[in-house]
Amino acid sequence: MNDGQPQQEKRQGEKSTGKGASLKPLALVVFLENVGHILGVPLPQWSMDLIDYVAEEYAKALLRLLGAHRRYHRVIVLEDAQATGPELANTLLRASLTHQVDLLLLVHGLEGALVGFKNRELVDGATFQPLVAAYQHNPALLDLRMVYGVNCYGASLAPTWLSLGALAVNGAAGVNWLPEPSLSVFLRAWLSGTPYSQAVARSHRAARRVGRLLWPPDAQGRDHPCIASSQQMVFGRRDLTIFDRG
Repeated sequence: MNDGQPQQEKRQGEKSTGKGASLKPLALVVFLENVGHILGVPLPQWSMDLIDYVAEEYAKALLRLLGAHRRYHRVIVLEDAQATGPELANTLLRASLTHQVDLLLLVHGLEGALVGFKNRELVDGATFQPLVAAYQHNPALLDLRMVYGVNCYGASLAPTWLSLGALAVNGAAGVNWLPEPSLSVFLRAWLSGTPYSQAVARSHRAARRVGRLLWPPDAQGRDHPCIASSQQMVFGRRDLTIFDRG
């Protein structure tokens, strides 16, 4: 797994068995805000609201169908007005008091940022920088284990999640045109015990097959730019499964 984190930050972020982290149950925090936006397609507000509602209900139903509520002791969904930077930071801190935390990012993204409530809330350095500073001062504040997201430019946030102690992180290289079937394939694999890196790779292979039906490769067999920008990258200190601790 790719880990470009400075060694000092790496030491500060190490999980300590002395903290009793291995005894803590798992919580899943789901940061969920679809917005209803389709890149390059102007839509009336009513249709954006409908897409937003259907997409978010689909995501919550998928989590139940695939067994997230059975695997995790708590599932905390931040959606609509709760999809903000302060709410995300506070939820991660509160959940870490009693649980090891996995984070699922079902939102749009920009370089170095997540797009929150109604496309009006931007989760960027204003949220992340104070959180990183607090964690580096006291690593016991956060018990973040893995982060999986379908957000665009997710790879640009990988250093941030690693600096917050995450062990495994994914991210799209650019605009992610293939959030599905990426999400459903990843969740099915991850929740059944497949190692994180393998679950991400499996989901991208499935998404790439679907994408190639929409955007065929060129004469040299190279992927269409939409598929190339959707390429999922994996970063972290080590691989893990949903059954691992610490």
